[in-house]
Order: sequence, then C-alpha cells, then structure tokens
Amino acid sequence: MLSRMADSLFWINRYMERCDCQLRMVRVNYILDFDKSVTTDYSWQDVLLLYGYLTQDELEKNAADTHAALQYLITSSKNVNSVKNLILRARENARGAQDYITKELWEQINANYHVIMNPEMETAISGQDTLKILDDLCNQSMMYSGVYENTMSRGQGWNFMNIGRLLDRCYLTIDTTFTQFKKINHDVNNPQDILFWKHLLLALGGYEQYLKTFTDGVHNKNVINHIIFNGSFPKSLLYCLTRIKRYTRDVIAETRINGSDILNRKIGLLASKVEYTDIDTVINVGLEQYLIDLRKGLNEFSNDLTRIYFSYA
Repeated sequence: MLSRMADSLFWINRYMERCDCQLRMVRVNYILDFDKSVTTDYSWQDVLLLYGYLTQDELEKNAADTHAALQYLITSSKNVNSVKNLILRARENARGAQDYITKELWEQINANYHVIMNPEMETAISGQDTLKILDDLCNQSMMYSGVYENTMSRGQGWNFMNIGRLLDRCYLTIDTTFTQFKKINHDVNNPQDILFWKHLLLALGGYEQYLKTFTDGVHNKNVINHIIFNGSFPKSLLYCLTRIKRYTRDVIAETRINGSDILNRKIGLLASKVEYTDIDTVINVGLEQYLIDLRKGLNEFSNDLTRIYFSYA
C-alpha cells in the first residue's frame, strides 16, 4: 500500500472519531444547559477549550452564549475542529482513497457531509430543534461506525484505520478526563458524588456501563478504574492501547520497514503503563502527571508512526 493511501485511511478515522466524541460532548453539555441556574458555574468553556482555538476574550464571550458556542463547534469554517470541518476533511481523504474503502463507507461519509453542509444548518442548530439536530448528527456518526465495522475488509487498510480511530480516542479520553479532574486539582482523595462525574461519563458514552459495573466504593477511584483500566469499556485507555498495539503489530508483520521495531517497542511500553498499573500506582505518581506522561507517549508514538509509514519529514 502506498504511504499516501495509508495516511488517508489513518486520517479518515481520526477525523470521524473526533467528530463522534465532540458530538457526544456537545449534546451532553447542551442538555445540561436546561438545568443551569444563577448559582452554578455552567458554561461551554471546557468544550471550547478541547475543540477550539480561541483567544481568551473570544473564549469568555462564547462560553456564556450557547448559540455562539454551538455554531462555533458545529458549523464554523474558522474552527479547524468543528464538526463541519472534520467531516469535510474526512471526505477529502476518503475521496482520494476510494479504491481502499467500500462503496458503502464512501456513501455514508458522503451522507454525513451533505447533512452538515445543509445551508440551513447554521441557523437551525441555534433554533428550537437543536436537540433533534444533535441527535440526528450523533446517529449519522454511529451509522458511519456501523458501516465501517460491517463492510471494510480486514486487511492493511483496516489496520491503519483502526490505529487512527483508537489513537484519537485515547487523546480525547485523556483530555476529557484531565479537564474534569482539574476541577478538583486532580485530587483523587477529594470525594465527589455521581452528579459531578455524570457529565464526564456521559461524554465518553460510559455512564450506563459505569453504574452497572460499580455498585459501591468511592466514585473518584471508580471513575479512574472505569476510564483507564476497564478493558470492557471501549473508551478506556486499556481497551484502546491494547488494540493499538495489536493493529500496529499486524502492520509491522506485513511491512517490516526500517524503524518499525522501534515503533513496536514504543507502543508496547506505552500500553504496559496502563496494562500493568493499578489505581494505587496512579495515586502515588499523581493522576495529573500520569495522564501527562501517557499523552506525551502517544505523541511520540504518533510522530514515529507518521514518519515511518507516511513519509512525513
């Protein structure tokens, strides 16, 4: 497979995964908007920090304005991480890699594109049907995942696409978790009730599974166990990293190019930091430092992967 084709497949899923995660968080935040009051510190600041690049003045202005935040996050052409731009870039990559993806997948990406490019979307997203539109966009994103899982051939392209999807998922799980724990200065021993963690768990799609998995204990520690160490939770770092390791090994087994052994060791070491670690170790190291170290390791792995397989300078 040509490096530019592998690159396109890798980024199709990175963009679509980021889009899915953002839509979940935007939907959850919008629903919380219904319950805000003058006594709460509710705003769009956390979402805007994760998925935007605003000056401090712009951030403060948009954080207090739901309509402005929605337009910036969903339909803005100026925000490189808006849902509109993510789908647009995924579609451009898919256009150049049509020989390596299924017709069904291309049609689904195209369907997502036409929905978000509707000329009335920017006005409608701030109207009376906002929640319905967000639900429709989330459903379109889930349909993409279903088509991808059920039509793509399990070959080299599949491996690169999965690495891209799971890599971006790791980043977003780390960043979202970091942001929520920052509110209590990353102090695991500062107990919070389930309402404090509900936003984070819903944004990651793990609230229901959390309630079924953890019936007692301290929520702070249970949330860490769920998001980092629960191998049956698809957004957990353990789930994602062990599968990135597997798909990376499959890629290396098929290609065996210079530098691939280094890449294999790096992802193995990174995965082991989660696979062979427990909550007590995280507390001893400090949750903040632990997440920072994991993100740094992901950056190194991602940079090496793109340099070795996609010929980036």
